Amino acid sequence: MTLLSLAVAGYFTGQYATDSLQSLGSRNVGLADEYASRPLPIQIAFYTHISAAGLALAIGPFQFVRAIRRRRPGLHRWTGRVYLITIGFAAVAGFVMSFFNSAGLVGFFGFGGLAVLWAWVSYRAYRAARERDFASHRAWMIRSFALTFAAPTLRLWLGLLITVQNLAGSDAEGQEIFDNAYAAVPFLSWLPNIVIAELMIRRRNLPGLRFSPSPTPQRLTPPPEASA
Repeated sequence: MTLLSLAVAGYFTGQYATDSLQSLGSRNVGLADEYASRPLPIQIAFYTHISAAGLALAIGPFQFVRAIRRRRPGLHRWTGRVYLITIGFAAVAGFVMSFFNSAGLVGFFGFGGLAVLWAWVSYRAYRAARERDFASHRAWMIRSFALTFAAPTLRLWLGLLITVQNLAGSDAEGQEIFDNAYAAVPFLSWLPNIVIAELMIRRRNLPGLRFSPSPTPQRLTPPPEASA
């Protein structure tokens, strides 16, 4: 998972630093052609998203390394802050981009929902750490990285869906095969991830999601002997 995260963060982010969107779009590099003709604010959101999300993807796996947490807690805290800040930028930019995605309404709800949920679970991870509820912090960080990992899983699903169409003898060709596959990934890229994250949280006996308010803790009063 770490190697895949670093590979995707390095390659798919770095490719947009090699040339302009117009030039990259003419060579069909990634999403360059989709955003090359967009207004400047949308292009800024695009670059903000890929750079911030790429950094979060590169940092994320190391937040779970037990040796770093135990031996270098200061490093763990600072890299955690950078991780959460980059998600803040990436999620806002990703939500803006969801209005201009190439998958239409499905893409808006899929990628837009991912951006909102990504920001929310990451904020909950930060709040739990501030409250020194480290069990909940770990659980929310697992959810957060599961959504960060949507970048690699999106590409894995694309490859799988394109391969399935080719093996099934689909009449679609070239760009149409890619478009058919891409239409499914706005949700496939992250919904299975969050399910797996919840299974991992349960396996580690970490706090699960609550769908009803937790009972108000009762304040214990000392026995008469202790107050005498």
